Amino acid sequence: MPSTDSPDREPRGTTRGMLGRSVVLVDGVRTPFGRAREDGLYAQTRADDLVVACVRELLRRNPALPPERVGEVAIAATTQTGDQGLTIGRTVALLSGLPQDVPGYAIDRMCAGALTATTQVASQIAVGAIDVAVAGGVEHMGRHQLGAGADPNPRFVAEKIVDAAALVMGATAENLHDQDSRLTKERADAFGVASQHRYAAALAAGRIDADLVPVATWSPQGWGLATADEPPRPETTIEGLAGLRTPFRPGGRVTAATSSPLTDGATACVLAAEDVAAGLGLPARMRLVSYGYAGVDPRVMGIGPVPSTRRALELAGLSIEDIGAIEINEAFAVQVLAFLDAFGIADDDPRVNPDGGAIAMGHPLAASGVRLAIQLARRFQADPTIRFGLTTMCVGLGQGATVVWENPHHPAYVPAGAEEATP
Repeated sequence: MPSTDSPDREPRGTTRGMLGRSVVLVDGVRTPFGRAREDGLYAQTRADDLVVACVRELLRRNPALPPERVGEVAIAATTQTGDQGLTIGRTVALLSGLPQDVPGYAIDRMCAGALTATTQVASQIAVGAIDVAVAGGVEHMGRHQLGAGADPNPRFVAEKIVDAAALVMGATAENLHDQDSRLTKERADAFGVASQHRYAAALAAGRIDADLVPVATWSPQGWGLATADEPPRPETTIEGLAGLRTPFRPGGRVTAATSSPLTDGATACVLAAEDVAAGLGLPARMRLVSYGYAGVDPRVMGIGPVPSTRRALELAGLSIEDIGAIEINEAFAVQVLAFLDAFGIADDDPRVNPDGGAIAMGHPLAASGVRLAIQLARRFQADPTIRFGLTTMCVGLGQGATVVWENPHHPAYVPAGAEEATP
């Protein structure tokens, strides 16, 4: 396993990040994830209420944070209509009980919505525009299917900007299989099964529960309380995958077992300037070092995390060998495998998604970026030998998104301002 530290050089991003003031993730939570179907966990629950539950829980968990210090609320949703519309960042701020003078806005970068919300408010903090912010995302795919209500411009196909299949994410996963003979169905099946089993082990060990905020739910049977993820299938085996259909192509290689299920859920986190967090007595769970976004051919959108990670590592002055923990979104198993091959990482490398990923727990599109950050922060706290980690994901229409983070529990970590105080 590569070293998590680099003794020969001091990475550029370890003291103040890319832009200016050092920005830290204070805390993050998510709802339990539900299956997007008529009898799913949140079939009768509003999307905005899912995010509100997260924001209220963050305020409850962090009483040292004065609500009036929150300078921005950025909430992402891929389908911004109905209960995910009306500038959801602002409506969530008001519904969560934040003061009326706390502004908010909405973001759409499809699957990377919450990750983009995180880097946007981090940039606002880094340049001194605000001190504290809330970022997150939500997707109620049971009510708002991906692309519902959209009207793609005919020029996309007519001018061969993309082909019709590139607008179907599962078809782009099949294209990735076509592109590289190493990306076999057997490898994808094995990765899908491993994700389920890793998640089951993490759940049994109690590592998932701390991430979750219970959500009151309504169904025809009455009121209930969502306390656990609905999508996981821990009984999944390699043998059981043999007869699964390939919905995106006859005789294809992508199945439900190697894809993230349609999911309802929400996430939120608090970010702050490191000195402000320290002054308020708030924890610093991770420090943002750098981030990168990149565009790729939409027909193979799953390769997006490769160039975005290279960009983020370059900005941080790091290499992949410096990264001791990787949380990559499992939109499709083949997309993760393409990333691993690009960086020479083994399929079973312990740095990668040790507690499972979206194939097991679900992928509520715009919410997932913060879910990745929450899991990485938990790993940092559990293992101070890890200095740097990253969160990364592919994005529909051909993009990738990556954030590099530093572990404040690592012995080499230097808090913001400490270097100036040293004689």
